[in-house]
Amino acid sequence: MTFLVVLLGWIFSLCLHEFSHALVAYLGGDYTVRDKGYLTFNPLKYTHPLYSLLLPLLFLVMGGIGLPGGAVYIETWRLRSKRWVTAVSLAGPASNLLLALILALVLRFAPVHASSVGPGLAFLALLQVTAVVLNLIPVPPFDGYGALEPHLSEVIRAQIEPVRGAMTWIVFLVLWYVPIVSDLFWWLIFLVADLVGVPLELAALGYEGFSFWR
Repeated sequence: MTFLVVLLGWIFSLCLHEFSHALVAYLGGDYTVRDKGYLTFNPLKYTHPLYSLLLPLLFLVMGGIGLPGGAVYIETWRLRSKRWVTAVSLAGPASNLLLALILALVLRFAPVHASSVGPGLAFLALLQVTAVVLNLIPVPPFDGYGALEPHLSEVIRAQIEPVRGAMTWIVFLVLWYVPIVSDLFWWLIFLVADLVGVPLELAALGYEGFSFWR
């Protein structure tokens, strides 16, 4: 039950994350997102074999990190200003934070807290927080960098471009093998989760239930 709750909930949150990017892009002037089918909750419209399936599953299995793995291709040159480019990037993490808050409220006020569904929802809420913190890291290809990129000089962007493809792996290697960075990363996640109201002990039970193969 926990595994299904988390899996289905994560697919929904993936769609919500990418839909939010697309909706803000549409409002900002990129009307092509409608023709591309991004203004839907159809997972197939956001799916990339590596980034949508393999990597998110890998990181869930390895460490319970929520990696939004969808892909919407925004034609940023159509957006009306640099501020809209920033807003498009931040829309995805904002949707994860909102979903974490909604799940926390459900767990607090609805009877699901004491049911078999409760641990799965709590772990799903924690995954949303991990997605927020991870996505706001200000290096490519994360949304934190996407929010900053339009405001950087051409020189800085040109210096970053050659290592852009490797940055994802560098970030995750650092998170896994540099203890001080890993500790800071999880401290920030637990701090935000606590502020949002995610019951961490219940989320731990949800993680155990989700990782039934361990």
